Amino acid sequence: MSLRLRLALWYGALTGLAIVVVSLVSYAMHSRAHYDEMDAMLASAAEHIAEEYLGTATPADRAASMATSIVPDLVMRLYRTDGGLVAESPNAASVPATDPRTSLAGPSRPAFDAIAGLAPAFAWPPAGHGRFDVTADRQGNRWRLHVLPLASLGQILVVAAPLDRIDASVARFRGLLLGFAVVGTLLTFMVSWLLARGALHPLAVVTATASAIARSRGFGRRVPVGPRDDELGQLTTTFNEMLDSLEQAYRAEQRFVGDASHELRAPLTAIQANLELLERRPDMPVEARQEAVAEASREAHRLTQLVADLLALARADAGAAIPRHPVELDRVLLDTLGSARHLARGRRLDIAALDPTVVEGNEDRLRQLLLILLDNAIKYSPPDGTVTLSLRRNGRTADLTVADRGVGIPPDELPRVFDRFYRADPARARDPGGTGLGLSIAHWIVEQHGGQIGIESAVGRGTTVSVTLPTNG
Repeated sequence: MSLRLRLALWYGALTGLAIVVVSLVSYAMHSRAHYDEMDAMLASAAEHIAEEYLGTATPADRAASMATSIVPDLVMRLYRTDGGLVAESPNAASVPATDPRTSLAGPSRPAFDAIAGLAPAFAWPPAGHGRFDVTADRQGNRWRLHVLPLASLGQILVVAAPLDRIDASVARFRGLLLGFAVVGTLLTFMVSWLLARGALHPLAVVTATASAIARSRGFGRRVPVGPRDDELGQLTTTFNEMLDSLEQAYRAEQRFVGDASHELRAPLTAIQANLELLERRPDMPVEARQEAVAEASREAHRLTQLVADLLALARADAGAAIPRHPVELDRVLLDTLGSARHLARGRRLDIAALDPTVVEGNEDRLRQLLLILLDNAIKYSPPDGTVTLSLRRNGRTADLTVADRGVGIPPDELPRVFDRFYRADPARARDPGGTGLGLSIAHWIVEQHGGQIGIESAVGRGTTVSVTLPTNG
């Protein structure tokens, strides 16, 4: 069952229930009021007739008072306490004979049904000592009876009035309410269906767009954003933002795959070419053979380093967390500086500042971070250049900088230096064989340690890499 249909059914059911409740309450109060007014009228008429009857002096006058009705269609009968008929009005033949003693023996019977009985009483039962009852003639028409004992005379007065008009009015009202409830519920369902379709239209558009993207892999598609600023409008905006992220990630992945293929092809091609050369010329001079083997070894080492860097970035993309513990960053810096001196090839490695600092991190990854920064600084420094390291503690952070006096990076290239396989043009021209992944890995390591990394550079004046890491206490 679709969400649209479920919403329409829920709205229709709730509104239909409200209509039914309102209809039942209206019917109960309407019908109860009519029947209570009838009972109040009968009780008042019976009290009035009893007063006139008791006030007459002779039996003839009493008989005359029974012959005149104070209300049209009102029927009167006078019984003895043993049930015998004493007198009746001229129109009494239309009302079936009843035994007043039976009516007096029990409580009054309401003329309305059980639903009307749920409404509060308007004028019933009225004050007095009589009883109310209901009877029906041969045609099925109901009559309302009020039985009033006349204790001073030892007689019982019965006053009756027809209920056909009230019954017909209540029946018509009941039919109107039933029709209103049915039609109202159906209309509510239809309107709810239309409203749900309109309200959920943005969801249908989002679904269609997502399906089209899944089929075509066209991440350039976007969901039209309407003027509405509700939850569905926010969903559409968020969905478009997600598509922007997916498009960027998809393009980055395509670029990464293409760059990785290119980078892997170069060392593999060199290794294959040297092996084929050795295979075709078994009588090569020793020096040429050694040079071919050395070149293949260098390319194999470069290939190994490239695969290791790719695995590190794959772990980063998979969200792999780095285990951390307290690390003396100043000690790691000195150890890494000693290991990197064989890479210097004539460049000087100086320490401008070295504050004792403990950070919460991973020693191996921090060592890798320092090696990456030192290796880049050494590669792009002149043969007699100087690489300067600095570690200062600044409150709850550790500020690490690696500066060189090398070729520098153009300003328009700085925002992309952390992209994978990206090398600024001056560096690319004299890159002695790096993988182009070092700064990407460095950026990941710094992020995993909750820090920040930035680069400042000027062409011909050098580059400074700044790393800020939170300290341990």
